[in-house]
Amino acid sequence: MSTHQPPRTPDTSAGTGGTPDARQLRLILITVSLALMAVIASVSGLNVAQTHMAVEWGVSQTTVLWIINIYTLALAALLLPLGAIGDRLGRRPVLITGLVVFGAAGVVSGLAPSAGVMIGARAAAGISAAMIMPITLAVITSTFPEERRGRAIGVWTGVAGGGGILGMFLSALLVDVADWRWLFALPVVLAAAALAMTLKSVPDSRERSAHSFDTVGALLSVVAVTGLILVLQEGPERGWTDPLTLSGLAVGVVTAVAFVAWELRRRDASLLDVRLFRERGLAGGSLTLLVVFGVQAGIAVVLFPFFQAVLGWSGLLSTVAMMPMAVMMMAASGLAPKAAARIGARPTTTAGVALAALGLVLMALFVSVDGGYPSVLAGMLAMGIGMGLSMTPSTEAITSALPRAEQGVASALNDVTRELGTALGVAILGALVANGYRSAVDDRLDGIPAGAAAAAREGVANAVEVAPGTGTHAQDLIHAAQQSFVDGWQHAMWTGAAVMGALLVLLALRGPKDAAPAGAGEEADPEADPEAGSAERVAAR
Repeated sequence: MSTHQPPRTPDTSAGTGGTPDARQLRLILITVSLALMAVIASVSGLNVAQTHMAVEWGVSQTTVLWIINIYTLALAALLLPLGAIGDRLGRRPVLITGLVVFGAAGVVSGLAPSAGVMIGARAAAGISAAMIMPITLAVITSTFPEERRGRAIGVWTGVAGGGGILGMFLSALLVDVADWRWLFALPVVLAAAALAMTLKSVPDSRERSAHSFDTVGALLSVVAVTGLILVLQEGPERGWTDPLTLSGLAVGVVTAVAFVAWELRRRDASLLDVRLFRERGLAGGSLTLLVVFGVQAGIAVVLFPFFQAVLGWSGLLSTVAMMPMAVMMMAASGLAPKAAARIGARPTTTAGVALAALGLVLMALFVSVDGGYPSVLAGMLAMGIGMGLSMTPSTEAITSALPRAEQGVASALNDVTRELGTALGVAILGALVANGYRSAVDDRLDGIPAGAAAAAREGVANAVEVAPGTGTHAQDLIHAAQQSFVDGWQHAMWTGAAVMGALLVLLALRGPKDAAPAGAGEEADPEADPEAGSAERVAAR
């Protein structure tokens, strides 16, 4: 491991007065969880206000999507460079700055008089979120002692995985009981609480590097991630052969290759030592998170239309229906460190992926219009448990592959993987459902008026909307659209299950190697060198 790392002086902490005690560690964990929840809630929360923004400002769906997507685009593109800057300048001041800017951007968003102002505010929120998100995990990995770190990472992954659904539920509640602008109150309040607690309880830590900052690598990473995310966001809307989509793909791929070549040239002075991907831990953890978060995001894309257009539920009730999966995911994330300590990280991750794949299979087999919510509940629960079990050891595998002095970069890599996986899952599974729906509905529109049939081909929600105008054909059209959506759903679920199955085989054959689990009742040495512990874990992988 040492051959891959630049020379560093020991990680320095300011204002801690020594190793934090148990009470301070709890406060630190609560603080970073609140900050992370603010960021995650802002990713998904605005989805429930799409119609409101379009009507109030008289803008197109494309503009509304840009309001939503600019946040994710800025967040994903800047994670790596801002994570590295946090390592150098100090994680505490970067976290404080990010929270201040994030809160201010949230206030401006809530008061925005136009779509243009909203887009600018959301871009600022995304930039500040890229300062917050990697630092929250870096604070955990650089502050918590070895014996407490796994459990803290479990809490972090639970919030990262289930926080989006919880944030969407609270946002939908605010939209229903108040006004859509109030949904920005939640992340602003969370950011303010996190800021107050950061000032009080979070210690500072930073690296002392013998090398200059990798500016070229940072710029290349920004362009590469921007191009790839742009493709995944715009492809389903514009079409995969649209000039903008193809240009984004070309720029993203070429720049990604240039980034790898440059980082190999910089070697120990690189922004991200790409040679570390030769190790099973980093490669396996990254691939697992990419697939798991992709499948999770894709599932959300198809679940909400199922609840709303097929079952006829409101947006708020639909988010409530997602909560069991989120609760299982967060609970399993908290239990994963204990399972990994007892049976090993590799079996824990493999079991989680297997359960997630089982959940997809259950939904593909049993989903139906007449079966309603119970036909998907068992699959949702299995997926939630499986994702929770697989996310925590995968996250720890990534963060333990880099030294504690570079935890901002390690955390940013973890977050970039999640964001890319999310965008990839939404694009692929969403497209599979849409294509499966169109193929199935074409065979069920005999006798339906031409105008209504054309609208029905656009999607199940469109079919439900135009059905009342078709007279005696209304029920036939609704049933045809609902059943066609279920057919498309099943096609996407089987594809997702196949992908998870391939990941399962790969983990079983080439997954991270485990060190021997600690014996029953054996406690980790609190005086052990944390750097040595990380090195031992990496060597085991």
